[in-house]
Amino acid sequence: MNQKKNIAVFFGGCSTEYGVSLQSAYAVICGIDRKKYTPVLIGIDRNAGTWFWHRGSAEDILNDCWQLKGNCVPVVPSMDQNVHGLYYFENHTQNVISIDAALPVLHGKNGEDGTIQGVLELMGIPVIGCGLLSSALCMDKVLAHQIALANGIKAARSVMLKEGFLEEEAKEAAKMLGYPLFVKPVRSGSSFGISKIAEDAQLLPAVYHAFRHDSMVILEETVPGFEVGCAILGTKNLIVGEVDEIELTDGFFDYTEKYTLKSSQIHAKARISDAKASEIKETAKKLYRLLGCSHFARVDMFLTPDGEIYFNEINTIPGFTTHSRFPNMLKAAGFTFEEIISRLLAAED
Repeated sequence: MNQKKNIAVFFGGCSTEYGVSLQSAYAVICGIDRKKYTPVLIGIDRNAGTWFWHRGSAEDILNDCWQLKGNCVPVVPSMDQNVHGLYYFENHTQNVISIDAALPVLHGKNGEDGTIQGVLELMGIPVIGCGLLSSALCMDKVLAHQIALANGIKAARSVMLKEGFLEEEAKEAAKMLGYPLFVKPVRSGSSFGISKIAEDAQLLPAVYHAFRHDSMVILEETVPGFEVGCAILGTKNLIVGEVDEIELTDGFFDYTEKYTLKSSQIHAKARISDAKASEIKETAKKLYRLLGCSHFARVDMFLTPDGEIYFNEINTIPGFTTHSRFPNMLKAAGFTFEEIISRLLAAED
């Protein structure tokens, strides 16, 4: 009989998306087949970034009390690639948790940007998900768009600003792009720091707000139409979920809309023709491969009234709750949530 594999599930993190990570990790942990895998729950403190082995329940993670019940022990990564694991001290003894593979369920900075992937690579532990380079590229909106454009895929026009920018420079860029436009941190997730503005008076406050989240900011033209997405599983042989569609009543798909759907609706199967859906899927697969993605990711695009496809971004660790876009697109293609998790983990078998 094959021995069960230890899968380290990383959650939490020093990110504005800490709470989202807890929800996603809870769903993933509950969906893991315990007959094949033993989840090793590694929580990262949101303030200090300390790593802990959480030996309590998944519900404690969901309720954000995982550090409060005495079920955690600090752990540190071993850079000895013969160890493939984490060290912890207990009863005055150094012990090792052996890890076969790691699944980071960390959204935003220090989780989705290649940092944790780099640490795991140094440890010699396979990452279930996009690697260091792919994660870093996809997190950087400017570089990701440049790669797409260089390969014949449309993307919105944009202008990048760095810290110490001249205010007149920002105003000239906005004039060139035209209102309404978006102001975005270059490296951020869940729409944190993003503003949609309609006039000059809103420009500088939006720019300074975005700089609170990153040292680089872009001004980006508004692409007409609506957002569509593709969930992709796999590395060599890709499984693509149904194309979804975000229907907005007003504004844009910001953090509040993403997690409450207060004035928006997500159609798990987009209200478009089969031919256009197939074209979007092929574009998504091309972007996935161009940016070196592996195991899973969500590719977000825009579909214009003229039927043109524009690249928006790739989320290398998309929301993974049972009601998130990524699993729902795959559910629309006939996969249960448990099957999605099994296929994801089976890639390491």
